[in-house]
Amino acid sequence: MLGQTFTIIFGSVFISNIVLAQFLGICPFLGVSKDIKNAVGMGFSVMFVMIMSSAICWVVHRYLLVPFHLEYLKTITFILTIAALVQLVEMFLKKNVPGLYQAMGIYLPLITTNCAIMGIALLNIQNGFNLYYTVINAFANSAGFLLAMLLMAGIRERLEEAELPESMKGLPIVFIVASSMALAFVGFTGMI
Repeated sequence: MLGQTFTIIFGSVFISNIVLAQFLGICPFLGVSKDIKNAVGMGFSVMFVMIMSSAICWVVHRYLLVPFHLEYLKTITFILTIAALVQLVEMFLKKNVPGLYQAMGIYLPLITTNCAIMGIALLNIQNGFNLYYTVINAFANSAGFLLAMLLMAGIRERLEEAELPESMKGLPIVFIVASSMALAFVGFTGMI
């Protein structure tokens, strides 16, 4: 059990990183990673929503959809669960951390449509994980998302001070950095 837990965590954070290897959640990765503070806020918001939605979706699938043979409603049920959790996060941030709420802008409601969150909820069901491994997998994937966000934000903050040719400023250098990070994470593939 401990070995499989480690394999899921290490594999999800480094080997099959949700952003850098599976290319899910690219919109907030590129849009909110301009500074570390916003990257941390988005990363922890995604972490909360991904863990909670994966656990709730697993329970709903296991104890509601499967017994009544309603598996075909899995997608719409998962979307509604994720949307409700994002609304809770949005209300919390608006009330308690208004600066972060303003900085995240449109990207906060877009967590609802973040394919990484929906993808992990579906992959947990597809892989036949029990509730424990579902939560571990969701935590590990969201930690991988947070890691990718922090690395990108740190690099982008440093690039603001760098002397770059005019044609490389903005998105061109961001795409080059993102692709380089993805290639670097491919190096972890042979570890497990």
